[in-house]
Amino acid sequence: MPLDDIDLMQRIARHDQGALAEMYHRYAGLVYGVAMRVLQNNVLAEEVMQDTFVKIWREPQKWNPTGGRLINWLVTVTRYTAIDRLRKERRQPPLAAPALEDIPHAAATTGSLDDHPWHDAQMLQTFMAQLPPLQLQVIQMAFWQGMTHTEISEKLNFPLGTVKSRLQLGLQKLRDMAYEKQKHTSKPS
Repeated sequence: MPLDDIDLMQRIARHDQGALAEMYHRYAGLVYGVAMRVLQNNVLAEEVMQDTFVKIWREPQKWNPTGGRLINWLVTVTRYTAIDRLRKERRQPPLAAPALEDIPHAAATTGSLDDHPWHDAQMLQTFMAQLPPLQLQVIQMAFWQGMTHTEISEKLNFPLGTVKSRLQLGLQKLRDMAYEKQKHTSKPS
């Protein structure tokens, strides 16, 4: 019987290599897929995947189960690790925003992940499709291309305040949609 995420992270905190191997088996495809979306380079994405799991091994206590699901934290750690790598390489992220619908396909090649992460990715894709185009564009540039607010402002030729407002409004709409979805799915039948 597979461990739940809390048990898995507790075992990793005790430096149980078997737990780390299980985490890798579950989430390597997802981690690689996120890194690949940011970096657009197989070699760098593999390095970021390795770096991400090393970070988790060294500092498992950084995940707080009351603060959110493990999968969300993994995506965040991976994304920031990939952005750091981009900056280290002094490269700019690709100009085209990666398609959210490609995320499940990138990780599905491992055949080792549960279905729930892809359900979340599909839900996020559905929510993002409901955003106004300019809010969607700013969110994609910030989160999938790793651009700073200033870089987005310069790229789109919008004032910095406009970029920040659109990003904040778009993220709030996504949170509201997720809250509504959760509220409707958690009602007793």
